[in-house]
Amino acid sequence: MRAALVRSDAGLFNVDWVSSRADGLGRLAQAAAAEVAAVLVDLYLPDSSGLDTFAQLLHAAPQIPLLILTDAQHEAIARLAVRQGAHDYFLKDPGLRGHPDDCPLLRSLRTIIDRADCVAALREEQDRARAVLDSIGDAVISTDLGTRVTYLNSVAEKMTGWTRQDAAGHQVEEIFAAVDGATGEQVRRTMELAIRDKVTSCLTSSNNEDFEAPFEDSAAPIHNQQGEVTGAVMVFRDMGTSRALSHRMFYLAQHDSLTDLPNRVLLHERLNHAILLAHRRRKQMAVLFLDVDRFKHVNDTLGHEIGDRLLQSVAQRLLSCVRRSDTVSRQGGDEFVILLSEISQAQDAAVSAEKMLQALDVPHHIDQHELRVTGSIGIVVYPDDGTEADVLLKHADFAMYHAKDQGRNNYQFFEPSLNVRALERQVLESGLRRAIDSQELVLHYQPKIDLETGAIVGAEAFVRWRHPQRGLILPSQFVPIAEVCGSIIPIGRWVLREACRQARAWRAAGIGPLRIAINVSPPEMRDRDFIACVSRILSETGLDPADLEIELRETVLMQDSRFALEVLSTLKELHVQLALDDFGTGYSSLSHLNLFPIDILKIDQSFVHELSTKAGASSIVGAVIGMGKNLGMQVVAEGVESREQLTCLQQLACPQGQGFYLSEPLTAAEFTRLCRRREAESASPVI
Repeated sequence: MRAALVRSDAGLFNVDWVSSRADGLGRLAQAAAAEVAAVLVDLYLPDSSGLDTFAQLLHAAPQIPLLILTDAQHEAIARLAVRQGAHDYFLKDPGLRGHPDDCPLLRSLRTIIDRADCVAALREEQDRARAVLDSIGDAVISTDLGTRVTYLNSVAEKMTGWTRQDAAGHQVEEIFAAVDGATGEQVRRTMELAIRDKVTSCLTSSNNEDFEAPFEDSAAPIHNQQGEVTGAVMVFRDMGTSRALSHRMFYLAQHDSLTDLPNRVLLHERLNHAILLAHRRRKQMAVLFLDVDRFKHVNDTLGHEIGDRLLQSVAQRLLSCVRRSDTVSRQGGDEFVILLSEISQAQDAAVSAEKMLQALDVPHHIDQHELRVTGSIGIVVYPDDGTEADVLLKHADFAMYHAKDQGRNNYQFFEPSLNVRALERQVLESGLRRAIDSQELVLHYQPKIDLETGAIVGAEAFVRWRHPQRGLILPSQFVPIAEVCGSIIPIGRWVLREACRQARAWRAAGIGPLRIAINVSPPEMRDRDFIACVSRILSETGLDPADLEIELRETVLMQDSRFALEVLSTLKELHVQLALDDFGTGYSSLSHLNLFPIDILKIDQSFVHELSTKAGASSIVGAVIGMGKNLGMQVVAEGVESREQLTCLQQLACPQGQGFYLSEPLTAAEFTRLCRRREAESASPVI
């Protein structure tokens, strides 16, 4: 967290860190009044605990924003601290330890500091005004019982344009012509109204210069020694500076601190206004929900500073694609909502969406990095897709997820059927959280076959979800949801542990040697504990690292080759086998294959399918096989689904293959029986 604060794009923080309440109080005692901008504190320290820690700090630094860091166990104490004067509290969950979700804490901290500065400035202004009032530094006008002016101080002279001598004896309304800021009507008998209503009005001088300024006034009767009222005194002051500070605070409350775009609050206000206008004028309007594809990868590999600057660049690109009457807002994270206040037809929104996708596709140059990002956009049109702001935003969100399901880097209009899909997604997402604990996940194993001998040389593990109501759910239906909601990490660890345990059990039972392969998703690979987890599970299960094969998608390696090389090199130090999955579908080149320590090259099933349908496909597959062999890699053909494809692969001398023609994925028991049967038939190979 300390490192995140220092590198925060919101402005470099100088961070002092102490581990006890005594040291913290000592540091605050040494600090100048404005030296410390904020205090982050764990209430449970070696020399203090609970609200006592907070009370001591609050007493030592009552004007400094104080934020509580707590865990779920002590969240109730943190809430009490907030009610007693703390500005906020944050849970010390793994996402707040500087990676990857520390950005909300940093921006909240910056916003709290900004607001504290505004409050301090307002307080300073008020203190100065009181001191000036004590020394008759504010504008002061006194009158007799007939409301004739008897006195003006120098400030009142400057504000009204009247000298003390010239004003004496004139009715106060002539000297100080006040106008009600709400109605614009002139207020008569200002002294009486000020005493009675204590209102804030607009001050307009009577010198015919159309001068207008906001002011705050107060008035009180003047008593003589006998207690009789002899007149009244009005004290008023220019509130221009205070209004500016108030406007700044109001602006911060409605705008995103990173991109300076309207935030959720202002978007809802503008969206509701646009709905009213569209209804009145019988016009259409559109809302576009845009999510930056795979943005989390940028944060995880290049850091949040680069990620935040990328978001700023994206914001400027989006602004360049809309009219001044439209609104581009940031909802948080990598999500943006664009309000097209008026369109003639739905196709106008599609044109805007296409323009945005093209704008995002141009490389973003940040420091030495050339970043390419895409976006997924969901589109809704008023009134066809909803007539309320919340409904439109929800439907646009559904359409955006549909765009992601369609391969990302595209836009999709909302369809009523997406409501059903969204509901199903929510049901699956909530169920995933209990799937592991409830032992609902199972592994099926697809054999890898030596295409020359027919022997089973390995297996690839595929996770299945045995849902209590829906039955067996394939990974294509729930893994993408798990990647979005964060459940993929615990699922991936379960798959790794179960596959290693099963492989070790087969070896102990005399089956094999077999190499077990598992697919690792991009979020798993980017997880900071991934390497340690692999090492720990191998140690716990007793599996030989050489019997574990980790499959990585080609696109993962291409997105950040430096990071991927570091991870793969560390895995190779563990003696784990590495496979490049779906080869040919990404952007790999021969130079990239030489760069990474890849052991196995898996030919994507799309090329294998074309062996029986497309002329020239065998040349491509043959070239990949030859290249893999020349680089010292084992080559495996995926998706073998026909005798014709198998024959062609054998003619091309492809070493290994897997697919439904050879065997579908099997349960552990079925896989064991198959291996036993093959051993019994080993005298006469079945290929």
